[in-house]
Amino acid sequence: MKSDTAETLDAVDRQILAELQADGRMTNVELARRVDLSAPPCLRRVRRLEEAGIIRGYHADIDPVALGWQITFFAVVGLESQKHAILSAFEADVTTWPEVRECHMIRGGGDFMLRLVARDTAHENHLTNRLTSAANVARVMTLQTIQTAKEEPGVPI
Repeated sequence: MKSDTAETLDAVDRQILAELQADGRMTNVELARRVDLSAPPCLRRVRRLEEAGIIRGYHADIDPVALGWQITFFAVVGLESQKHAILSAFEADVTTWPEVRECHMIRGGGDFMLRLVARDTAHENHLTNRLTSAANVARVMTLQTIQTAKEEPGVPI
């Protein structure tokens, strides 16, 4: 099933994905009940979706503020060159930083957009300085989050 795409998923597969995206901790028995299957074929479908890479994993949604990460900010980073080696080196560097929670290569206004977390303003400033002094970085624009109205993982199913 490695070649599965959205077009090859049936209604039951989509319902399984929607249910697991909403609550990845439910038991297979509960999932099977919700999608109107018996437990064994439901589990086979879930495993097939996992093997195909459609289900990439399961995680807990943790409140960053509760763990002392008071600031979420975004950084749009422009590099001096868009050569593959330079883009790859920057990406390899920042993806090792634990404070970088997302790293996206973008077009239109920069080369990368990062979502970072910081413990406080001093930590945010340290991370910004670290970014601006990274190899081949030409410009950095940071945007601090004031309030988040919606933060929903996954995709519409």
